[in-house]
Amino acid sequence: MALRAEEGILIPGTPDDPAVRRVLVVTAVAVEADSFAAGLTAPGRPPSAGALDRGAAPGPAHGRVDVLVGGVGPAAVAAATGAALTRAALGGVPYGLVVSAGIAGGFAPRAPLGSLVVADAIVAADLGAETPDGFLPVEELGFGRSVHRADPAVTGPVAAALAAAGLPHTTGTVLTVSTVTGTAARAAALAARHPGAAAEAMEGFGVAEAAAAHGVPVLELRAVSNAVGPRDRAAWRIGDALTALRRAAAALEPTLCALEARPCS
Repeated sequence: MALRAEEGILIPGTPDDPAVRRVLVVTAVAVEADSFAAGLTAPGRPPSAGALDRGAAPGPAHGRVDVLVGGVGPAAVAAATGAALTRAALGGVPYGLVVSAGIAGGFAPRAPLGSLVVADAIVAADLGAETPDGFLPVEELGFGRSVHRADPAVTGPVAAALAAAGLPHTTGTVLTVSTVTGTAARAAALAARHPGAAAEAMEGFGVAEAAAAHGVPVLELRAVSNAVGPRDRAAWRIGDALTALRRAAAALEPTLCALEARPCS
């Protein structure tokens, strides 16, 4: 099912097979949730606007996938994700995997427009302090963390499933920022600080923090709508990115529900 966080209640579905994991997919906004959820429906049956139940019916090959609109930015989405995980656990049907999904800016040439990025690390790129000598991540200040590393037991099968479906993709670091990059100078600075960066978005680290607090593995999946750098709305390809997100959901559903993984570190 796809729910809005502001509705304040999540009534999770129950898989036919209790051994099959339940998956919570969290997006920032409704259009991302609708695109991902559309990939979970039978061909020719796109979800109606406002329909709550958009997860594919449980079957022998996969379990239940719920899609939640968690809000924009790491704080809002962490709160929404944590609340959803708590409700599911208290209801006796906990989630076995959390996926942060949506569109993102891609670092060229590694992540071209319309391609997909599977995060091997989720990094809060602006969590720290600016100093005369440059940026210091929160770890170097002596408290907190700014990195969640994904389990290869998740990223490997996910990348393989995307490859099998013929979907262009890369695996790399996805940066979480509270202010989207809009200049070439900042894009260059981020790329220099994070040589493995493939994409930039606003929610992954918040989702990862909530998942880690509940001991649940996390995955971040992004579809590239624009290049990280100067804001050029004419060059954005949001429609292509949403299409890629829908196709990724269709390709990944059986894999996501069958993964055996550890919480991110």
